[in-house]
Amino acid sequence: MTEKKNFLEYIYNIAEDKKFTTNEKTGIVTIKVENKGFYNRIAQKFFHKPKYSFIDLDQYGSFLWLLLDGKKDVDHIIKEMKEEFPEEADTMQDRVCRFIATLVHNNYIKRCDNK
Repeated sequence: MTEKKNFLEYIYNIAEDKKFTTNEKTGIVTIKVENKGFYNRIAQKFFHKPKYSFIDLDQYGSFLWLLLDGKKDVDHIIKEMKEEFPEEADTMQDRVCRFIATLVHNNYIKRCDNK
């Protein structure tokens, strides 16, 4: 019988194809995303849309992004987020879980323990 894990026990890391930079002064993370696929190629060719998009995360997203190292589980990330942003501690678990779910849905991060 397979043991089911709680979401808070999952461990994530950044998808290999997601490149990012961190602003040394502000700590803000900017993710470079390649606009791939048929419709993007058409938009690039005919409407001069860029091949890459650059997504700036806010202070919460940037801090969380840098915690996605393939070693920390979601519960540990929530604890670190609460320490960094104590004024948001009451809503941090929901905020972190929603953000991680969004990152997974958009293939920005992958679960390390997929079995």
